[in-house]
Order: sequence, then structure tokens, then C-alpha cells
Amino acid sequence: MADITQAQTEAVLAAAAKVALEQGTAMNIAVVDAGANLKGFTRMDGAWLGSIDIAIRKARTARYFDMPTGSIGELSQPGGSLFNIEVSNGGLITFPGGLPLYSQDGHVIGAVGVSGSTVENDHAVASAGATVEF
Repeated sequence: MADITQAQTEAVLAAAAKVALEQGTAMNIAVVDAGANLKGFTRMDGAWLGSIDIAIRKARTARYFDMPTGSIGELSQPGGSLFNIEVSNGGLITFPGGLPLYSQDGHVIGAVGVSGSTVENDHAVASAGATVEF
């Protein structure tokens, strides 16, 4: 299983934090490795304490299922095929802000999770981290 390196982790955190600064938001940004273990984390000045856990859970959720957390949220609505999945795995986050990270050859090497603002802003910041080329 390929894994995200420390240098790649730092690049993801930097790219995400740059967009958060441009937005004027204070974010918690988490990167997990291919095993869903926390690899890197940053809490921007003034970021909500309650969003620390959410950012980490978004990253883990994206890695556990290798899909954006917002997509899992769509599938987990009442009547959906994944209804109530958020209570599995010690608690998942099923709204936007978590994205898998891919190597150049298309393998999942980790995930990024962001929390600290609206889900739209969280997703935009996570997207900036996920678009870093390795």
C-alpha cells in the first residue's frame, strides 16, 4: 500500500491553508495516511476547538471509503443506501470537507479533512489540498 510522505503532507497542509487565508477563514486541516492514521495537522490561529475532531474525522471518513465525505452524505440520507453509516467506525462525518488523496498512478495514499467554516468553504480548502500534484 502506497503512503503519503511527510513532504507531501506538508504540501497539502500548505496549499489548503493558503486558500483558507485567501477566504479569510480559520481552519483546522488534517491529513491522514493510507491507513487512516493522522499524518499531519494544522490549527490556524482562531480556528474553532470543536472543529479539530471534525477535521480529523472528515479525513478518516474520506480514507475509509475512498470518496468525498459529501458523497457519503448524499448516500446516507433517510432512505439512502448508507443511511446511518455515520454511527459506524467510531463516528464518521458525512458532509463536505473530506477528500481522498491520490498518487500520480491513481492509488489512494491518504486523505485530507477540513473544518472551521461553512461546508462550502471547508470543501474549497480541502480541494486545494487535494489538488496538490505529487
